[in-house]
Amino acid sequence: MSDGVVRVLGFAGSLRRASFNRGLLRAAVELAPEDVRVEVFDLRGIPLYDMDVEQQGLPEVVVAFKRAIREADAVLVATPEHNWSFPGVLKNALDWAARPSGDNPFRGKAVAVMGATTGAWGTLRAQLQLRQVLAYLETYPLNRPEVLVTHARDKFDADGHLVDQATRARVRELLVALRDWTRRLKASASDPRPS
Repeated sequence: MSDGVVRVLGFAGSLRRASFNRGLLRAAVELAPEDVRVEVFDLRGIPLYDMDVEQQGLPEVVVAFKRAIREADAVLVATPEHNWSFPGVLKNALDWAARPSGDNPFRGKAVAVMGATTGAWGTLRAQLQLRQVLAYLETYPLNRPEVLVTHARDKFDADGHLVDQATRARVRELLVALRDWTRRLKASASDPRPS
């Protein structure tokens, strides 16, 4: 953030190319304020977590994921909802990122969560459970605004682009809030005065 630009790492808990949540991330890239840069990391290729594999050395894609988290000022997660929870793809990636024990690049990061679903709850349950994991990872989740996209088929076009203007405005609002939250946390961390 030395140049005044807040660097946000975004990733979606879906591997499907036409995923609504990947579409939300594309919208975030498009809608980011001038002083925010959103870079997207594709979780495809991260193997299922296996301690035997970890003990032989972290897979290259996991090393790249951890590096991307570490280099970012903040994190933006787009999650689907599967069976009242967030997907295994996302949990697997978070588990790998926090390994080995004691090497957690999420620690101290500002994090925002958003999600889209074809149902009426807008990933509410998935986001609640994801926030529990993010708390354990010692992140600083942004509580509001919430981006809970319902009936996603009506809000994205056939190519997976977010076309609903109210939802686009909400994503932009989330990015502005994440930028401000990240700056507040950085300022607080660099202030030597006791709180």
